[in-house]
Amino acid sequence: MGLLDKLSGWLGLRKKEVNVLCLGLDNSGKTTIINQLKPSNTQAQEIVPTIGFNIEKFKSSSLSFTVFDMSGQSRYRNLWEHYYKESHAIIFVIDSGDKLRMVVAKEELDTLLNHEDIRSKKMPVLFFANKMDLRDAVSSVKVSQMLSLENIKDKPWHICASNAIKGEGLQEGLDWLQEQIAQSHQNNEHVND
Repeated sequence: MGLLDKLSGWLGLRKKEVNVLCLGLDNSGKTTIINQLKPSNTQAQEIVPTIGFNIEKFKSSSLSFTVFDMSGQSRYRNLWEHYYKESHAIIFVIDSGDKLRMVVAKEELDTLLNHEDIRSKKMPVLFFANKMDLRDAVSSVKVSQMLSLENIKDKPWHICASNAIKGEGLQEGLDWLQEQIAQSHQNNEHVND
């Protein structure tokens, strides 16, 4: 059973469609994280760099997930904004061992959060400070400081240290994300009553 199967079971939602954007710079581990989230019988044995984007769809007992794995290469980052409107949550992956490009990651995050289709939404943002197994990796607290995450006041966010290859830290992040999606779903139901 994959982590997303578990997530949907906890949510107890009736086949709710959840669109999740998985963003971050190239080589941060986005595709590896998504692969770990899929049911084990559909996981790829070999991960290759994403060119453009991949769409992963999988159903669980109560949710239908569509995860947009967007390439982090600079020439493809302008594609990201085409998927903002229909998204319910964002997973932003950071290579914790790549201190030189942390500034670029911050610039892309700032551009993302200030986009009109994101700025107006209270969608949850889950950060994975990935590649914690690397010797040069900085802590998730340091990543949070380098990205100025404390300045995000208008939407729920959470950061988790992770090692996507081993699946470490992913469950904690998904636990948080499922709570946020469930709360958002409940709030929307009350608004519609």
